Amino acid sequence: MTVNWPTADLDCVRRLYALAAGVRGARVSEREIAAPFDEVWPLLADLDGELGRLVPDMRRLRVVRVDGDRVEAVALSRFGMRARFDGVRRPGWIWLQSRFVLIAVAASPAGNGAATRVAFTGGVRIPGRAALIPVGVGRAGRRVLGRLATRTDSGRSG
Repeated sequence: MTVNWPTADLDCVRRLYALAAGVRGARVSEREIAAPFDEVWPLLADLDGELGRLVPDMRRLRVVRVDGDRVEAVALSRFGMRARFDGVRRPGWIWLQSRFVLIAVAASPAGNGAATRVAFTGGVRIPGRAALIPVGVGRAGRRVLGRLATRTDSGRSG
């Protein structure tokens, strides 16, 4: 007997919404950036550089190991706290989590490819549970995307 299971093709942004729905307290912020995916994604995928500067509470993020699409990174917050992240980085997709913090970002080309949809979620995790402390999650996501929009605009005009 053949069973035909339903399938769904999700772009990276829709996939982030689906996974974030399973994390209590997660809020996804989304914004269309007026730059093509090929200009936006390298900024987000630059874990050692741009991504660490885009996340408001991050002072520095440094990749310490890469094995295919698996990454291990160490972060230092503005407040001096350190965290070791394990995660995945693929084209259009980053999901990093430590014991206490989650950072996830996704990007997909929008419309005719002249713009990019970018989604972000992240925040402080409750250890041992699929949950984020909801205070400030949405506000932080909007700040990340606002900084990205400013960064891509200044890169175009400069």
